[in-house]
Amino acid sequence: MSRDRDALYSEAAREWGAALQRLARAHEADPERRRDLLQEMHVTLWKSLGVFDGRCSMRTWVYRVASNVAATHVARERRARHPLVTLDGLEHLPADGLAHERVETEAALSRLYALIHRLKAPDRQVMTLYLEGLSAEAIGEVTALTPGAIATRISRLKALLAREFHETGHD
Repeated sequence: MSRDRDALYSEAAREWGAALQRLARAHEADPERRRDLLQEMHVTLWKSLGVFDGRCSMRTWVYRVASNVAATHVARERRARHPLVTLDGLEHLPADGLAHERVETEAALSRLYALIHRLKAPDRQVMTLYLEGLSAEAIGEVTALTPGAIATRISRLKALLAREFHETGHD
């Protein structure tokens, strides 16, 4: 069984490792805690594959496990009342050519992630999975919400995030 688990984990890590990194980034602003969260996602995924029975797709399983680990992490951090880390000082980076575009892109992504961090856990989970490219049906499998509820929530969250993104861009 351990050999099967190892093979499943290798496949999952290869296929969805980058997605796990993005999920960790969407749920944790601090780089050190983000690394811990990502490691916890991988360990929990490996352990969970011992009971994976194929009733859902491997992708759904990976996202479900990672989302649950992230939700637990966020709840634990909230209880500890650790503030989110802000990214001050971006204006001191070079502002020429490609470096300027990269800085602007990173600043926009950082603002978007900061806004996502402020969402309530269920909304953050839905939006993160949506940004990962999952369909409403696949998000529903992970969250146990109906595809209609997911579509409505995504529409509402996109409007909210767009409004807040533009408002925070003019500070």
